Amino acid sequence: MNATKPTTANPDPASGVRRIALVQIASPDSETPQARIDRVEQLLRQYDGIDLFVLPELWSAGYFAFDRYEERAETLDGATVAMCRRVARDLGSAIHLGSIVERGADGALHNTAVLVDAEGRIAQTYRKIHVFGYQSLESQLLRPGSSLSVVPGPLGRTASTTCYDLRFPGLWQELSARGAETVVVPAAWPAARREHWRLLTQARAVEHQVWVLACNACGTQGEDERAVPLGGFSRVVDPSGRVIAECGDGEEVLVVEVNTGRVAEVREEFPVIADRLSTEQYAALSADPLP
Repeated sequence: MNATKPTTANPDPASGVRRIALVQIASPDSETPQARIDRVEQLLRQYDGIDLFVLPELWSAGYFAFDRYEERAETLDGATVAMCRRVARDLGSAIHLGSIVERGADGALHNTAVLVDAEGRIAQTYRKIHVFGYQSLESQLLRPGSSLSVVPGPLGRTASTTCYDLRFPGLWQELSARGAETVVVPAAWPAARREHWRLLTQARAVEHQVWVLACNACGTQGEDERAVPLGGFSRVVDPSGRVIAECGDGEEVLVVEVNTGRVAEVREEFPVIADRLSTEQYAALSADPLP
């Protein structure tokens, strides 16, 4: 695994500088979820002075382990969340743990992203709204979410989306309308569509002048004709669309220093959001008559 050198102290909070660590990992079929949770815990504990860790989508269960979703589903008290809460408290770092296969109170399964604050409390959950159906069983096995939230985070007001949500600008417009300054994007985006990943992460940052913290899975999941190479290339994109740093296609921990004042700076310099209409205003526009 490639990794930047662990740091030993957080930047001065008054400086506006925050350290973000994208933890790009693989979920091989040969590794059990518990072994992977233990491995990730050991990895996270190597890093001091991180304000926010971000992990990929369904890394503990394995995104393409569709036939095991039922047995690997967990609640918000389960092994993945419990480990991240424990590590967050010990390190004093917020952790966006990517997502889990969550079993809801009614028994339905969801692809649920979870943000844990630096005191180990669950600060935000987000059930993926756009469940994926193309060459995937996700849409058959998991129930879409029906709510959005924007909460305080290390990089300002923070929202979660998950993987396929990148393709739906209406969702992102609603998040920015609700005040999002940072959007976290855990993903299991295939290598075959990597260029879409790179394009869309920058496009969403530019459109909404937000930080985009996009952490993708890597490695190969599945076997034989079902094998799917994951795309990697996790990245931090600033509110002007500039890629601050990017991983390669293998396991890697990428530590990046960013400034919380950058959103306000970009929005003041080029105030595109002030000129944007609401969704309702666009819908109310009349159609031009036929010539």
